[in-house]
Amino acid sequence: MSDTNLDQIVASVRNYVGLVRKRPIKEVVETLSATHQYGNALPNFGDDAAVIPFKDEYLLFATDGMMTDLIINEPYAAGKASVMVTVNDIYSMGGRPIGMVNVLASGDEKQRSLIVDGIKKGCEKLQVPMLGGHLHPDPGIKTPSLSVAILGVAKKTLRSHGAMEGDDLILAVDLNGKRGCRSVTSWDANSGKTPEQLNYRLEALPLIAERELSCAAKDISNAGILGTVSIFLENSGKGGTINLDAIPRPTDIELIDWLHCFQSFGFILAVNPENSQIVLDLFSDRNIDANVIGSVNGTDQVHIENNRTSQVLFDFKTDEITGIRYKG
Repeated sequence: MSDTNLDQIVASVRNYVGLVRKRPIKEVVETLSATHQYGNALPNFGDDAAVIPFKDEYLLFATDGMMTDLIINEPYAAGKASVMVTVNDIYSMGGRPIGMVNVLASGDEKQRSLIVDGIKKGCEKLQVPMLGGHLHPDPGIKTPSLSVAILGVAKKTLRSHGAMEGDDLILAVDLNGKRGCRSVTSWDANSGKTPEQLNYRLEALPLIAERELSCAAKDISNAGILGTVSIFLENSGKGGTINLDAIPRPTDIELIDWLHCFQSFGFILAVNPENSQIVLDLFSDRNIDANVIGSVNGTDQVHIENNRTSQVLFDFKTDEITGIRYKG
């Protein structure tokens, strides 16, 4: 592990741009929540996709947008990432993708071509169709944008607010990868793998949902590992303890960098301890590095610890990340 002390880690996570940028979410959600009366979607407490009952299954409907710096500096990578992040949103909730659409704004032919080529590559790798979209051909090379929406379907769901007191926190990541895009701190565990390998790996999530081995999960976002786990606990109305020494990570990357990494394959799950070994074995069979990294408790605090000491990372009595906290 690293000699970095817990105070440094707490300060780094709390001030990390990938986490700080989540703060405006609460106001937007509160303003638009009244519109939910017009449909039959289930209440959303931080899910990455809307959950809409349909016949005896659930439609999952999500969208994501790429950061402008990534599009400008690495347009091809931005195109690929736009597919990956939305596909991960569907799998993280126990679903399987049906198809995607996009909104692309770029007036520069070379930039636009690289973005579209990246989207195509992402679709080929993850075997999900890009079915249509909308193009704005006017913005200059410094003002592009790219958003993707995705539709999926699930037999049973994994929700962002379903962590229960006493659950194990299981982190599943693919360490067989390398540092990713230059524009964001990321870990690329998709390159070099076949579509069959990628989909077999992702299929673990709907299997976990359908076998009722867990009812709560979230994919590791640009808030990083500790940031995403904390959001997961915030959304669930719970607290928890995270053991830094138990977090799987590559040997050639510093701890703080790894904790900030956006993962091309990374998920946190809340699992009843009686099911934990089954879940760990399921990931292991798919060459995924998974480990119990902590537990869920009924407090308002997230603690991090190592073999020497512990520290409060967030106290939801006074702290907000997204501000979305389930009260069941």
